[in-house]
Amino acid sequence: MQDIFGQDTSLTDAAALHDWNAVQMGVLAHAAATPTHLAALLTAAPGFALGQASKGIFYILMGRSELMPTAHEAMAAAKAHYETALPRERLYVDALETWLAGRPSGAIAKLEQVLRSHPEDALAMKLSHSIRFTLGDSAGMRRSVERILPAYGTDHAGHGYLLGCHAFSLEETGSYEKAENVGRQALWTAPDDAWGLHAVAHVHEMTGNAQSGLDWLDGRDAAWSHCNNFRYHVWWHKALMHLDMGQIEQVFDLYDREIRKDKTDDYRDISNATSLLMRLELNGANVGDRWEELSELSANRTEDGSLIFADLHYLLALAGHNRKDATTRLVQRIHADAQTRTDEAGQRMANPGCAAALGLEAFGEGNFASAFANLVQARETLWMAGGSHAQRDIFERMTIDSGLRAGQLDAVEAILNDRQAKCGGGEGNYAIARREVIAIGRGGAATHSVPAE
Repeated sequence: MQDIFGQDTSLTDAAALHDWNAVQMGVLAHAAATPTHLAALLTAAPGFALGQASKGIFYILMGRSELMPTAHEAMAAAKAHYETALPRERLYVDALETWLAGRPSGAIAKLEQVLRSHPEDALAMKLSHSIRFTLGDSAGMRRSVERILPAYGTDHAGHGYLLGCHAFSLEETGSYEKAENVGRQALWTAPDDAWGLHAVAHVHEMTGNAQSGLDWLDGRDAAWSHCNNFRYHVWWHKALMHLDMGQIEQVFDLYDREIRKDKTDDYRDISNATSLLMRLELNGANVGDRWEELSELSANRTEDGSLIFADLHYLLALAGHNRKDATTRLVQRIHADAQTRTDEAGQRMANPGCAAALGLEAFGEGNFASAFANLVQARETLWMAGGSHAQRDIFERMTIDSGLRAGQLDAVEAILNDRQAKCGGGEGNYAIARREVIAIGRGGAATHSVPAE
């Protein structure tokens, strides 16, 4: 039986194939209904090795140590039926096994092997893209998508979502104009492609065009309302645009009504919330007691160690709410992992993790000279923490603000110049205001308000 992308499968039941197709399309669209279809699939066809392997990969992508036993169980179920799986399906099992051994880059290699012989396998494309995203490999995301673009006709069920992934990888590699054009085409082709929609939002964020970003998102809620918790991230983008325009009330409204509508401790939701609150505080806003629930949730995640990206955002919550004991515990665990772990996650704990963690800890304690020194040390390799430029920009802003507060005006100006160059010459109001601070520090006059210390 062939799936929705024309790929042969080892499934023999039409109902199971229907659910498998729904799983694959759901992954592409970040649909909230995907787990329901996956459960139905594996109930009907527990021996479907590809389904079991995909389940394991999905669980690892959630970045939670307590979910790893489930991923291992999925692996065991997949291996039990490895011999009856098709060669393409076996490569998914191999990818899961490699990632469980601590080598996500090896898992990517297995998925790319799938794509070399089956370029129209849109699930392999999306999973390769997603794992590369957690590693910060933007150039690899772009290469992967562009290799298989010629294989996708307009009648391919995954064509619009492939364009969405292409748009995001273009944006992350600095091709902003092309990214916007491709992202718009993606959403026109697949109206529920939240990833493509958000790629265009990233373009506006990076180039400092907040009003254009709001115009883009306005009236397009249907593109992300069907999503799993990814919908909170799109609302986060909208909040960033309002923040850049100084519309603080709208930011708090989105935070309370959408971004933290559900008080989850998913690291992606925590990263949305903590980075937004820190941005608000850097702009002098009073966030009230909003740090409290985030710091409580983050204090319970200090021993996780799945992703340095998650750990650094937990640190934002702990430092933001002055949870010194938990902050110290998390920083020490990151350093311990850096010394003892040999897997790829452990390598990222070492670099950029250790320096970045020390910088965030020092920032929370008001030791801005130490914060600046450590954050600058982590800056060049911070991409290895994963995520997007826009997500990691909170650490860039804290680097800049700690430098200003430590009196390192020349060094901060150099960072601002580098930041501007990477954004295609555009600058949002945050950077403009910091340049005003530098001008004041050098005895010049300011035309914009300066950030509170």
